[in-house]
Amino acid sequence: MQKLRPGFTPAKALRLPVAVVFAACVLGAAAGAQTPSQPAPAPDRPGQSVNIPDQKLDQAALALQKVVDLKRDYEQRIEAASEPDKQTIVDEAKNALAKAVTDQGLSIEEYTAIIVIAQRDPAVREKILSRLPQSGQSPSGNAPGR
Repeated sequence: MQKLRPGFTPAKALRLPVAVVFAACVLGAAAGAQTPSQPAPAPDRPGQSVNIPDQKLDQAALALQKVVDLKRDYEQRIEAASEPDKQTIVDEAKNALAKAVTDQGLSIEEYTAIIVIAQRDPAVREKILSRLPQSGQSPSGNAPGR
């Protein structure tokens, strides 16, 4: 049986794919508004493995953590907003999500491709999950002291 990190529960693992799908959809829409580029490599067949450099996986994990945090914040803001304000908040969220990714040194296209690969390839998904900051840490990586 695989040992889980302290503070990491199966419930968190189940919420992550939803956040990943949301992030990929929102960022995919933001990427579509930007200049077109070559699609990133993705496995054509389910068993085909993709070799993503560790640095890119580290960057994607940090970006994913920030995207998940932003997603949670913006979902609350959108739910509480009046109908006319919702589109403005959605646009603001798209910009914030894109910045969260690019601040980690990835293009939107690279991030989206890595997330799509992680959805299809359990080995890549596990590598990203293992790089996420431990529970109890802020997105900046500072753990509260004891």
